[in-house]
Amino acid sequence: MARKLIVLGEDIPLIGSIAFGLIDRGTNLIQVRPSTQCLLSCIFCSTDAGPNSRWRQVEYLVLPDLLVDAFKQLAIFKGGRKLEAHIDTVGDPLTYPHLVELISLLREVPGVEVISMQTHGTLLTEKLVDDLASAGLSRVNLSIDALNPELAKKMAGTQHYDVAHACYIARYIAENTSMDIIITPLWLPKFNDAEIPKLIEFALGIGAGKQVPALGIQKYEVHKHGRKVRGVKPQTWYQFYQELRLLEKRFKTKLVLSPSDFGMFKCQPLPKPYRRGEVLSVKVVELGWLRGEVLAVPPRRDRVFTIVGIDNPELLLGQRIKAVVIGNKDNIYIAKPA
Repeated sequence: MARKLIVLGEDIPLIGSIAFGLIDRGTNLIQVRPSTQCLLSCIFCSTDAGPNSRWRQVEYLVLPDLLVDAFKQLAIFKGGRKLEAHIDTVGDPLTYPHLVELISLLREVPGVEVISMQTHGTLLTEKLVDDLASAGLSRVNLSIDALNPELAKKMAGTQHYDVAHACYIARYIAENTSMDIIITPLWLPKFNDAEIPKLIEFALGIGAGKQVPALGIQKYEVHKHGRKVRGVKPQTWYQFYQELRLLEKRFKTKLVLSPSDFGMFKCQPLPKPYRRGEVLSVKVVELGWLRGEVLAVPPRRDRVFTIVGIDNPELLLGQRIKAVVIGNKDNIYIAKPA
């Protein structure tokens, strides 16, 4: 079922939400989330994205000028040097209609040295790849989870996914542009075990990883509102890294990654103006991303809050309510009615 698309305006701060805006986790990498939509419904999706979503009630889109204005202020606070803008939405960035413009604007921000993007690549074409490269995109983190066509479709949750196209685009990026590419499969135990070695060979074969490691294999995790694959138990981190180390020896390539492999380093995080347990008055300004949620802003309008546990979200729009902060990690604010 189609969900309402909300274009967020100047009245909603772009720091505070996991779904949109900017996220600062205390490093030189700033996560940029301009939209939430996705064409796929991956069976393992941690954010329940795509047409088959059970939890989402709306989708969001942020206009590029608003997003970049907020990014500039955060960049200044972060010291304005050796910054990476990482476009990693809770959907797929390629659904964002202003992606090329956004990258062009980010490239003009002083201190931004790397602009990267995480995608499954479904909407990538040769022309779009060329446009993204010309706009200043540095690296594509391309999620290909299986080379077997039927398995790839099953993992993507749609028969429309074409892994042959994704592989063609990956090779095109590696061979015809200045952009780097890293292949980032999700390892789903019992599903694509046999595909991981094939994907390693593929990534190395096309020349992925000009400036960074060629692969970033992701661990399957179960999230509260994400999709759970029946019969699949996540590996422990110990098991996951042990398997990666065996593959490292077999293929003689780096698979156990660290932030330093991508030039990441710690730098001052944004201060948290609101503490856990604090009760404050907020104005409800929009429906929340997931069912039973609303977005709200405090009087200082310096953060956006997600208020959870709401029975009838539409009835609260425009109202002031009392809320207690229950989460503020990385300036992502979760609250509930007080």
